[in-house]
Amino acid sequence: MPIVSISTLDHPGVEVFSRLTDHQLRNRLHPDEGVIIVESPKVIRVAMASGYAPLSLLCERRHIEGDAADIIAQCGDIPVYTGERDLLAQLTGYTLTRGVLCAMRRPQLPTVEEVCDKASRVVVIDGVVDTTNIGAIFRSAAALGIDGVLVTRNACDPLNRRAIRVSMGSVFLVPWTWLDAPDNAPGDPFGHLRNLGFRTVAMALTDKSIPLDAPELKREPRLALVMGTEGDGLPHDTIASTDYVVRIPMAHGVDSLNVAAAAAVAFWELRK
Repeated sequence: MPIVSISTLDHPGVEVFSRLTDHQLRNRLHPDEGVIIVESPKVIRVAMASGYAPLSLLCERRHIEGDAADIIAQCGDIPVYTGERDLLAQLTGYTLTRGVLCAMRRPQLPTVEEVCDKASRVVVIDGVVDTTNIGAIFRSAAALGIDGVLVTRNACDPLNRRAIRVSMGSVFLVPWTWLDAPDNAPGDPFGHLRNLGFRTVAMALTDKSIPLDAPELKREPRLALVMGTEGDGLPHDTIASTDYVVRIPMAHGVDSLNVAAAAAVAFWELRK
């Protein structure tokens, strides 16, 4: 592999790590040319094991024969940019990456049918825009037996750089894709899931909410848990379109949990 020593972050090829925003990396006009940035050796290894193709690496010189040695050995003929720590530390968040960053090709996502094919429990992330929450939900989904993740178009991209880091690579472990409302039923956002045999569960506080440990929920063979945005929760129309509205029983007058914490509790309670 070519080792390229750099003395400036303006070096050709390094802009993917230093200047391009997540929006630019995503490349909406040409999704097949999109790029993601994966940080830290551990997360890079998870991505590679899941089939993600590396395009280039950026690391300190000491990592070439250290933490990144096994990664470099698997990467083939891609450029490995390297420089002194003082230079690379100018990159925002670099000190959180354990010294190694990898640019990877954004994959082609599966269809909703493919994600749901053999699934009994999926989560719908509806409008969640905080990258930390997205990453945490994916990490809990991977750890607690959720078979797939469906993300509405108004939510944060799970392959956002920070979301990947927070998830510790779990975004590469759980099948996921974008969820669009059916063209033939714009007022029924979950008609697609219903046609696939899922009963939908809105996590929300309403007069009709049933407790999370209600026996009928566990008897359902296929459930889609719908988690709403951080501030306002799920829209009323969305709640009205689900089969169940569910609350987590609370103590001390606390009315709700952070969406990522609520997701973890729901995943555990309703696991198969």
